[in-house]
Amino acid sequence: MITPELAERFQKGDHLLILQETGDLLHIPAAQIALAASAVDQAHGAFLAMSAVPDRAIGRFFDRFATLLEDPFVWSAIADANHRDAERAQSRGRSTTRLVASERMRQDMIAGLRAWRDSETTRGRIVERIAHSGWTIEQVAAPLGVVGFVFEGRPNVFADAAGVLRTGNTAVLRIGSDALGTAQAITRYALAPALLVAGLPPGAISLVESPERSAGWALFADRRLSLAVARGSGHAVAQLGSVARQAGTAVSLHGTGGAWMVADRDADPERFAAAVEASLDRKVCNTLNVCCIHRARMADLVPAFLTALETAGRSQGHGCKLHVVAGDEPFLPHVWRTATVRVRRAEGERVEPLTEVLPEHDLGREWEWEDTPEVSLKIVDDLDHAAALFNRYSPQFVASLISRDPAAHRRFYDMVNAPFVSDGFTRWVDGQYALDQPELGLSNWENGRLLARSAILSGSGVFTLRSRVTQADSHLRR
Repeated sequence: MITPELAERFQKGDHLLILQETGDLLHIPAAQIALAASAVDQAHGAFLAMSAVPDRAIGRFFDRFATLLEDPFVWSAIADANHRDAERAQSRGRSTTRLVASERMRQDMIAGLRAWRDSETTRGRIVERIAHSGWTIEQVAAPLGVVGFVFEGRPNVFADAAGVLRTGNTAVLRIGSDALGTAQAITRYALAPALLVAGLPPGAISLVESPERSAGWALFADRRLSLAVARGSGHAVAQLGSVARQAGTAVSLHGTGGAWMVADRDADPERFAAAVEASLDRKVCNTLNVCCIHRARMADLVPAFLTALETAGRSQGHGCKLHVVAGDEPFLPHVWRTATVRVRRAEGERVEPLTEVLPEHDLGREWEWEDTPEVSLKIVDDLDHAAALFNRYSPQFVASLISRDPAAHRRFYDMVNAPFVSDGFTRWVDGQYALDQPELGLSNWENGRLLARSAILSGSGVFTLRSRVTQADSHLRR
C-alpha cells in the first residue's frame, strides 16, 4: 500500500520498485538512480576497454594499490577518515566491530592485493578442448561483465572486490553509510591513483558515493550488471537479493551468519575447548553461534565448554553471554543460572543475566556481539539429533564436528546441509585465509545450494565460457 508519507516524498523522476517476492515498496529518488547509473555507465565502458588491457597492467594495478596502502601518509589519511566514521557510528549506537580499519585489516588488504598481483588470470584459459573429425571446439574462459557490490561497513572489501579485475571484469561498489568516509579516502588516495598509474580505464572500479540505502537498490536494479554481490546479513541483504533477481541479474548473497559446533559422544575435551575458544576471537559471520553437546558427555564437556567461553570473554575484556535452550538449563552450574554480566553492546554497556533461556526455534538467531562473546547451547541425544537441528534451524552455513570417530565424521558430512564442514574451529571459513584468494562473498545455503561453484566466491570465479571452433576440413557438412 502506498502510504500518504510515501506519496508526499515522491518526486518527478523517482522510481517505485515493487518487489514481487515480498510486496515491499521501494522508493528510489531520481538523484540516487542517476548516481548508480553514472557509475554503471563508466564500468560498462571500462569493461569493453578491458579486453585490450594486458594482464601485466592489471598486475601493476594490484601492486600499486598495495604499495599505496603501505605508504604512511596514505594510510594516515585513510585512518583519519575511518576514525571519524567510527565515532559517528558509535554516537548512533551502531556496531563498529567490522568498521575499524585496524593494522591487521590493513595488512590483510595488502596481502590480498599482492595475492591477486601474483595470481594467474583465467581469461583466455582453455577449459576444455574437444577434437572432432575435421574440426575442433574449445571452451574458453572469458570475463563476465560489470559486478555490483553492496556491502556493510567493512573497508577491506575494497581489496576483495578489486579481484574481479584479474579476470577482466569491472566493478561498482556501494558501501554502507557508516564507512562511506573511509571508502572515499581509499578511493582518493589509493584506488584511483593505482588505476591511473597502471593505465586501466577510468571506471574499472568505481564507488557510488551516497549514504542512502536506495542507492544500493538503484544499483542492483540496473540490468547491465552481470553479477550482484551483497555482503552482510538480515532483511536488508535479502531485499537487495530480491531487487537483483527481479532485474534478472545473477546474485551472490551471504544472508544470516553463525557457525555451529557439535561435540559428539567421543569428543576429546581439550580439542573441543580449544575449538570453542578459537572460534570466538571476534564477531564475524563464521564465529561460533550454536554449540551442541551429546547428552552422554554433559558431565565433562559442558564444563569444558563454559571454561572456553569464559576464556574467550576474558581475552576480549568484557565477559561472555550464554543462551541455553529451554529444558537444558538444569544442566548448568547454579552460578551460571543466577549471575549477571556486563555486556558491551553497540549502544553501550549494560548489565544482563549471564545466561538466558531461549526456545528451540531461536537456535537460528545469529548473535551480533561487540566484545562480549555470545553463544547458544543445546544438549542433544545423538549425532542425528544435532544434524537434524542444524538442518532445521541454522542458516546452513558452517558445521563443525568434534569427534574421534572417522565413521561419525563421514556420517556428519553426509547429513548436514552445509557448504563448509570441519573437525575443529569454525573461523577457517574465509577465502583469503583458506584458499589464498580474497573473497568477494561467502554464501550460505539458506536459500538453496549454488550452481557449479563454491560458497566462497572470489575474483577468479567470476567468468563465463565462450566456444571457439577451428575448422580444418573446408568441406565439412552436418
